[in-house]
Amino acid sequence: MKRNLFRKVIGGLSLTSAMFVFQACYGTPQDFGLDVFVEGQVKSNTSGLPIKGIKVSVVNNEQYEMTDENGKFSFYTIQFDPIKIQFEDTDSSQNGLYFPKDTVVNAGSDSIHLDVVLEEQ
Repeated sequence: MKRNLFRKVIGGLSLTSAMFVFQACYGTPQDFGLDVFVEGQVKSNTSGLPIKGIKVSVVNNEQYEMTDENGKFSFYTIQFDPIKIQFEDTDSSQNGLYFPKDTVVNAGSDSIHLDVVLEEQ
C-alpha cells in the first residue's frame, strides 16, 4: 500500500513538472488578433534619398522604431482608430535637420504601408 501511494505521488509530481516545463518553453497563448503591422520608408524632400535615424512613434503608445540605413521601418502596434504616427529627427548631427511630421491613418486592415517625405530645416 505504501508503494502504491508513493507511485501516485511520484506520477503526479512528474506530470506537474512536465506541464511546467512545457509552459516555460512555449508560453501561454497570446492574443494577436488586434495588431496592425505598420511599415514604410522615410525620404528627404530635397534629395529624395532615404533618411537614417528618424524616430517613428505611435502617439498614445510608448512604442517607437528608428529608420534603418535605407530609411525603412516596421513594427506591430495595437489596433485602434485612428492611429497617429509621428516622425521625428533625433540625430540631426548625422543626417541633417528635418521638421517633425505627424500622420493619421485609419486601421482598416491588418497592415499599413507609409511612404513619408520630410522637409529639411
